[in-house]
Amino acid sequence: MRRPTRLVLPLLLLLAQVAWGAGFKVKDIRVEGLQRITAGTVFNYLPVKPGDVLTDRQSAEVIRALFKTGFFKDVRLERDGDVLVVVVSERPAIAEINFKGNKSIDDEALKEGLKDAGLAEGRTFDRSVLDSIERELERQFFNQGKYGVKIKTTVTPLERNRVAIDIDIIEGETARIKQINIVGNQAFSDSDLLDQFSLSAGGWFSRFTKNDQYSKQKLAGDLQKLRSFYLDHGYVNFKIDSTQVTITPDKKDIYITINIHEGDVFTLSDIQLAGNYVGKAEDYFPLIHLRRGEPFNRKAVVESSDRISAKLSDEGYAFANVNAVPEIDNEKKTVAITYFVDPGKRVYVRRLNIRGNSRTRDEVIRREFRQMEAAWFSGEKLKLSRERVQRTGYFKKVNVETPAVPGTTDQVDVNVKVEEKPSGEILAGIGFSQVDGLVFNASVNQENFLGTGKKVSFALKTSSANKAYELSYTNPYYTVDGISRGFTLSYRTTDFSQLSTADYATDDGVIGMNFGIPLSEFNRFTFGGQFHFINFRKGGTAPNEIINWQNAEGSKYTDLELSIGWTHDSRDNALFPKEGSLQRLSAQVTVPGSDLKYYKVEYKHRRYWPLFRDLVFSLNGDMAYGAAYGGTSQLPVFENYFAGGPTSVRGYKSLSLGPRGTGANGGAPIGGNTMITGNAELYFPSPVFTDTMRFLAFFDAGSVFDTQNGKRLNTREFRYSTGVGVAWLSPVGALSMSYAKPLKRDSQDEPERFQFTFGTTF
Repeated sequence: MRRPTRLVLPLLLLLAQVAWGAGFKVKDIRVEGLQRITAGTVFNYLPVKPGDVLTDRQSAEVIRALFKTGFFKDVRLERDGDVLVVVVSERPAIAEINFKGNKSIDDEALKEGLKDAGLAEGRTFDRSVLDSIERELERQFFNQGKYGVKIKTTVTPLERNRVAIDIDIIEGETARIKQINIVGNQAFSDSDLLDQFSLSAGGWFSRFTKNDQYSKQKLAGDLQKLRSFYLDHGYVNFKIDSTQVTITPDKKDIYITINIHEGDVFTLSDIQLAGNYVGKAEDYFPLIHLRRGEPFNRKAVVESSDRISAKLSDEGYAFANVNAVPEIDNEKKTVAITYFVDPGKRVYVRRLNIRGNSRTRDEVIRREFRQMEAAWFSGEKLKLSRERVQRTGYFKKVNVETPAVPGTTDQVDVNVKVEEKPSGEILAGIGFSQVDGLVFNASVNQENFLGTGKKVSFALKTSSANKAYELSYTNPYYTVDGISRGFTLSYRTTDFSQLSTADYATDDGVIGMNFGIPLSEFNRFTFGGQFHFINFRKGGTAPNEIINWQNAEGSKYTDLELSIGWTHDSRDNALFPKEGSLQRLSAQVTVPGSDLKYYKVEYKHRRYWPLFRDLVFSLNGDMAYGAAYGGTSQLPVFENYFAGGPTSVRGYKSLSLGPRGTGANGGAPIGGNTMITGNAELYFPSPVFTDTMRFLAFFDAGSVFDTQNGKRLNTREFRYSTGVGVAWLSPVGALSMSYAKPLKRDSQDEPERFQFTFGTTF
C-alpha cells in the first residue's frame, strides 16, 4: 500500500503543473496582504480580468506589472479552484524624514531636492533609492562648495508598515577657490580677463557675495563670458582648449586652470543688407553701429540686429526675423557681415484683453496704454504701455502677451494680466532723524479709491519741531487726456528753535488746488494756487534779524501763492535708478494784494549713468533763489533756504550752513535766500538685500547765501565733504547712514561726521 501512495502524490503534482501550464479560466480574482493600498489600485494594474484564461506567460506578466508599480516588495500567485489569488507584501511608507547637522541648507530645501530624486514623506520606501539619495544630497552640498561632506542614513521601522529616515550630515568646511589661472593670453592681462568672471579667488567682500565658492554652472557661465569678451574684441577664432579644476587632498582649496588660444584680430571688411526689408536701405544703416576697418565686435553685431528688429516691430512687423550672417576670410583676417531681413506680414492688434483686476476698473488700465486696438502693432508702444501701467503703483505684476489670433497670419491679441496689490493703507510708525528727532507718523491712504485710480489720503506727523495734518485728493485723469487735478487742506506748526536754528515759530494753514498737464511721455507741466494763513511768533532768544522782520512785517499774514512747474523724469526706477534723469524747474509767487509779496525759483537735476559690474554714477545739483517785491522788505525768514545734513551737504550739522543771526542772541543759523548744492555719487550693489539696499561713495559741495539788499554771493563760503554711506528700504522703514569728512570749515561750522535717518517722514 505504501508503494502506490508514493507514486500517486508525484503524479497528482505533475497533473496540477500540466493543468496550470495549459492555463485555467479565471472566474474571480482575490487580493490578499493589502494594508494601505486599496484592492482597486491593484486591479487597475492587473493585465488579467475575470473571464480570461491565465497561462504561465500571463502569470509572469502579472507579477512584472505589480512589481513595476513599486508598491510591493513581494508578489506571488495562487489558485483556489477557479479563483486567482494575488498575495502581496507591501513596501513600507515613509512616515518622516529627519535631518541633523545641516547648517548651510535648510530642511525644506533638502526635502525638495529629495522629492525630485523620488523620496518624500508619504511615498513608498524603496531601499535601493538610498544610494541615489546620498548622491543627490552630496550634489546639493557640492554646489555649496562643501566637498568634504559626509552623509549617513538610518532607516527605522515604525508601526503600520511605515519607516522613519534619519539623515545625519557632517558638512565640513566650505572649499574656496584659491587661484584661477588663465594660460595662453597675450593680448589681455589676467586681471582684465578675470574681471569678466563672477567666480573669484576671493577677498574681504567674498564672505557676503560667496563668489569664491566653486560651481560648475557658474564656471560654464564665466567661460561663455570669456568667449564673448574675445569675440567683442575681434578674436573670431578664439577657443578654450581645456579647463582643469583640482581640489586639494583636504578638500578645502580649489584651483582652476583655463587654457586658451586667442588667435588673430579680424577686422570688418563689408556690411550688407539683404532680404525683403521694408523701405529704403539708408533707413536701416544708421541702426547698424559697425564701421568697416574696425575690429569685429559680436556684441555690436547682435545689438544692431535687435535695433533693426525693433524698428520693424514698431512699424507693425511683429514677427520680423533679422539674421546677421558672417563671412570669414581667414587669409585676409577679415569678416563681412550680411543682415538678412525677413519682415513677415504686417500685424495689427485685434483686441486688448485685461485679466486679474478684481478691484481696478478696466478703464484705469486702458487709459495708460499707448498700443491701441485695431492699430498696427508696435513693440515700443507696447513696452511703454506696460511701464505706464506698472508706474501707477496699483499692481504687483503686469504681464503682457501677444498671441497670434487663430486662423490668421496678420492679427494678434494683447493679453494683459495684472496682479493687484492692496491700494489702501492705514499706517502708523515711528522714525528718527537728526533734524526732527523722534517722529511719529500716521496716515490713511487710498491710492486707488474704489478702483477709479483716484488718490485720497489723510496724514499726520508730530515731532519736537513739527506738527502737520494734511487731507488731499488727486484725480490723475481729470480729463481723458491725462490732465490731473488735486485739492489740499493742511495745517502745520513749526518750532524752528527745535531745529537748532533761530528762535521763532510759525503756524501755517493751507487750502490749495493744483493741475498737471502731460507734455510728452517724460515731461509734465504743473500749476496751482494756495491760500496761506500764517501766524508768526518770535522767541525770547530771537536774533536781530527775526526781531526786525516782525517789527517790519507784523505777525499774521494771508497770502495767495501761485505756482508753476516743469518736470522731466526718464529714470528707470523711482527708488534706486540706474539710468535716466530727473529735472524739475518750479516757481512760486504771491500775488499782489497778499500781505507778503515774494517769489521763489528752484531747479533740481539728477542724472544717472550705468557703469560696469552694476555700478551707477550720479551727478546731482540744486539751485534756488528767492526775493521780495513791492512793499515787502525781504524774503520772509520762514521761507529761507538751509543747507547741511543728510539730504544736503553731509558732514555738517543739519541746517547749519550759511548766514547766522546777530545781536545778543545771535549765532544760530537763519538761512538765506540763495542756495547752491551739488554732489557726485558712485553707487555699489549690495551683496544682501540686493533689491532694497545699496552702498555709495560721495563728494558734496554747497552752501546757503544772503544776496539781498545789495549783498553778493561769496564762493569762498562753499563747503565740501566726502564720505561713504548706505541706503536701505527696510521692512520697518527707510534707513540711510553716512560717514563724511568735512574738507573745509571755519570756527562757526558744526561738523557732524556720522549722520542717519530712520523711518518714513513727509
